Amino acid sequence: MNLMAEILIQVVIAFLAGSLLLGLHRKIMARVQRRPGPPIIQYLLHSLKFFFKETSIPKTVSKPFYIGIVFILALIWIVGVIVGPVAHDSLLILFGVYAVYKIVEHNSGSSSGSPYGKLSCVRAVLSAATELPLFASIVFVYLVTGSMNIGEIIAYQSVHGSLVYTIPFAALMFFMLIITKSPYSPFAITKDKALISGFETEHFGLLRGFMHFSESIAWYVMLWVFLTIFFGPLNAVGYLIGMIVITFITGFINATTPILSPNHSVMTQITIGAFCFFATILMIFI
Repeated sequence: MNLMAEILIQVVIAFLAGSLLLGLHRKIMARVQRRPGPPIIQYLLHSLKFFFKETSIPKTVSKPFYIGIVFILALIWIVGVIVGPVAHDSLLILFGVYAVYKIVEHNSGSSSGSPYGKLSCVRAVLSAATELPLFASIVFVYLVTGSMNIGEIIAYQSVHGSLVYTIPFAALMFFMLIITKSPYSPFAITKDKALISGFETEHFGLLRGFMHFSESIAWYVMLWVFLTIFFGPLNAVGYLIGMIVITFITGFINATTPILSPNHSVMTQITIGAFCFFATILMIFI
């Protein structure tokens, strides 16, 4: 199998698996709240239908930026698939991908001209401060394994055991990021229902379809990275079980907690992140 075919297969797997997992997430939330909820396949169908809907563009948008940002969002997560599941390359590249995603999230809202999008992009800047522990977690991974290469981190764990047992609080820091990016998260201040759909509010039709495509791949990539870094090496069944378990946990948390105000969201995440940071330092150096 040549490289392009492998990339295409992995992107399709990421999209389908991510869509079904997000559909499962909605189902779990509904069941916890004693609602029947939509079928698990609904998120996938919902994503696909946008590719066949009319694409309308508001008069207030910065048109080249408004359109281009959507395709940039899809491209950066495809790069995430290439760097992670396909190539097992450097963690630094993956987190560079995530940093670009934050920039896109910010500018997607500002390009629409919508007051909801603009407020969402302001909150995106605020939420970026809470994600600094993410970068601390990969520093701890490097201090323990001596490498930023995903393949070498997997090899280290095959000899010394999973990192989740060595640096559990670093794993918790990363898991906080997953909770933050899960649907209806208590920390999802950029998509608070007061902002309608946040930075996605003014994107319709094909453009919204690509946004859903990106969200599905992003969810898959983040779960894959978490499982690989802290639980690897895993086979396909291990990844499947791990992704379903994480989706269950985040679905339960999100179903039982309200969305916090921006200030409370930031302070809660920083407090938990600071605790995990110092706890990990104590575990490594003392």
